[in-house]
Amino acid sequence: MKFYVVGILNVTPDSFYDGGLYSVEDKAFERALKMLEEGADILDVGGESTRPGSERVESQEEIKRVVPVIERLAKEGSVPLSIDTTKSEVAQRAIEAGASIVNDISGFTMDSKMPSLVAKEKVQVILSHIQGTPKEMQKNPVYENVTRDIMTFFKKQMDLGFEKGVLKDQIILDPGIGFGKTVEHNLQILREFNLFLELGRPLMVGTSRKSFIGKLQKDNKGPEERLAGSLMTAAWAYQKGATYFRVHDVRDTKRALTFMAQLMKDP
Repeated sequence: MKFYVVGILNVTPDSFYDGGLYSVEDKAFERALKMLEEGADILDVGGESTRPGSERVESQEEIKRVVPVIERLAKEGSVPLSIDTTKSEVAQRAIEAGASIVNDISGFTMDSKMPSLVAKEKVQVILSHIQGTPKEMQKNPVYENVTRDIMTFFKKQMDLGFEKGVLKDQIILDPGIGFGKTVEHNLQILREFNLFLELGRPLMVGTSRKSFIGKLQKDNKGPEERLAGSLMTAAWAYQKGATYFRVHDVRDTKRALTFMAQLMKDP
């Protein structure tokens, strides 16, 4: 089964793992080239941190962060570019700069203009699930059944997109690991990941370096110690039906998924 490794490029000062490392344009471009060298199939550029507790960023500041980087990467022309934003104004400017995918962690809930923009521009859109907002999403998240609740959300948001002219083929779904979920919620989503295939769209998973991995490891050493769990959860999600993998560690993830693909082949 084909898979796509989506390299994370945070041009922010405050992202949970690499905040500030690539907030300068030249550093961001160098990091992007490194991920391309490692085999990234897509690059996802974000100008607003969505770590737990993070504050919102004004559209103009977000545009100032992401557009110059996307313009430079578009000239490379080697892989599709994704804009990680919940704001239609930012998405519009990023598309004009060369992005062909909108990664909306709110799944069309934070900007009512986003579905119409996606329809008009005919770009792919990643609809993610989040409970609440990044600032307060980890304050006692509650679900009746997390997997089924997310599926209900996806059906509703897909229908909203269809009403605005979004085509089914434009949509990728991401259940939003860590976005308003406890450790047990995240584990249930991973265990039941294949159920999302019932919705008939490709699936993306984003577990890379996230805090639930550290909690399961029972250590407080930070995201730099979470590579093993990141690779394990990516491989697990692949055999459960995931197609897109949003990661910090492109080379290692690509190697792990290549091995998993070989293991899953019929003898």
